[in-house]
Amino acid sequence: MNILALDTADQVLSAALATESGVLYTELDAGRRHSELLMESAQRLCTIAGLKPGDLGLVACMKGPGSFTGLRIGFSAAKGIALALNIPLLAVPTLDCLAYPLSVWPGLVLPAMDAKKGCFFAALYREGRRLTDYMDASPQALAAEITKARLSPAEQIILTGCGAELLYPQLAGLLPENVKIDPKSKKGAAKELLELTKRTIVNKDDSSSGPIYLRKSDAELKTD
Repeated sequence: MNILALDTADQVLSAALATESGVLYTELDAGRRHSELLMESAQRLCTIAGLKPGDLGLVACMKGPGSFTGLRIGFSAAKGIALALNIPLLAVPTLDCLAYPLSVWPGLVLPAMDAKKGCFFAALYREGRRLTDYMDASPQALAAEITKARLSPAEQIILTGCGAELLYPQLAGLLPENVKIDPKSKKGAAKELLELTKRTIVNKDDSSSGPIYLRKSDAELKTD
C-alpha cells in the first residue's frame, strides 16, 4: 500500500511516502508557511515516486499536541486527500512519533514541544511505552513527573523534539544528573509517523476526528 504521511505539528514541515520500492522523505523549516508548502512537498514526493494521487491507499497526519495552526493545516490537507481519493485517514499523537526513534534508549525519554507561556507539551516514555498522560506542563512539573517515574536517581533522561533545547537548561538545573539532548531533536517526524501508521489497525479511520489540543488557543481564551 502507498502511504503518505504529513507532519505539520511544528515549524519543521516534513512529509514521507511509503511505496513498494521504499520510503521517500522531505523536510524543511517552514516557519508559518505550512499552508503554502505542504501540498507542494507531498506532490513532489509522488512525482519522484512516479505515483498519481489515485495510487495512494492511505494518508496520515499528526494528531497533536502541537501548533494550533499547523495541526489544523495538516488535518485539513489529510482530510481533503482522504475525501477526494476515498481512502482512510489515520492520525497519530505527535509525542508518540517523537519518542518512537528512542524506544531502545536505556532510560526515560521525554519528547517536548514549546507550548509558550513557560510550558511544554510533553510525555514520559520508557522502552517505547508511554508512562504519563500528554501534558501541558512547566519545567518544575516535568521534573516532578520524572522524579516519580525514575527507577533510580541514576536513570538516564533524554530530551527530544523541537522544545528540547529550550527545556534542557531549565530541567538540567532542577535535575542535573544524567539529562541529555537527542542530537536529532529538531528533525521532522514524518518517517516516524509513517512507521507508527503501519503498526496501526488498517480499518481504523480518523476522518471524522480532530487534533488533540491540551489548551485553548489564545484567540479562544480572549473570548472566554
